[in-house]
Amino acid sequence: MNIYQHIIKKSAEGKKQFAILIDPDKENEDSLETLCEFANQYKVDYLFVGGSLLTQDCLSDCIEVIKLHTEIPVVLFPGDNLQINSHADAILFLSLISGRNPDLLIGKHVISAPILKDAGLEIIPTGYMLIDGGTPSSVSYMSNTTPIPANKRDIAVCTAMAGEMLGLKLIFMDAGSGALNPVSEAVVSAVKKSIDIPLIIGGGVKSAEKASALFDAGADVVVVGNAIEGNKELIGEIAAVIHK
Repeated sequence: MNIYQHIIKKSAEGKKQFAILIDPDKENEDSLETLCEFANQYKVDYLFVGGSLLTQDCLSDCIEVIKLHTEIPVVLFPGDNLQINSHADAILFLSLISGRNPDLLIGKHVISAPILKDAGLEIIPTGYMLIDGGTPSSVSYMSNTTPIPANKRDIAVCTAMAGEMLGLKLIFMDAGSGALNPVSEAVVSAVKKSIDIPLIIGGGVKSAEKASALFDAGADVVVVGNAIEGNKELIGEIAAVIHK
């Protein structure tokens, strides 16, 4: 069973899923090993790897260390078309459908397509939607796009519906790294009710209580990154919510 089929199966069964987002620039070998130990212990579903801007050329090394210490699937969450590595298991092929930057709707995809064709990765077409998280984010700056206002659930709903109609297989709503406010439960609920494909939520999730609220609202997968960097115990707390 490939990763997308696994996501679909668990979603259909009503089983929630937990992903950790790893920024290769922010982790060293020791911290990665510790993170993998926590992820193994608490049965994390996926390890997403990537960032808006990688400056240290350590993506390959990061994935190599992860693979040495865990069998949890590694999914690329690329900030640009250079973040491709054949040692990962899959890639979220992100189309930034909330913005109006043609490069991130299709332009960068054209450049990366022949590389991905030879990489042997499972490719998961994903509608990526930025939602205003209360503070300017790296991804909004780097992508030169404006997030969907946090209180405009109708725009979020119609955008997600359009992504599904275009054939995208996942919708990923993201408030951005270090967001003050995660995507609201109201927006998550409205979008979930409007689509039939799995819904991933990330950005600004800093507690097990917030993760639980997002799951209750309809999120199939919750992604946590920044909050775990300084508090790896949070992995166990969120896992407890899912397992319960």
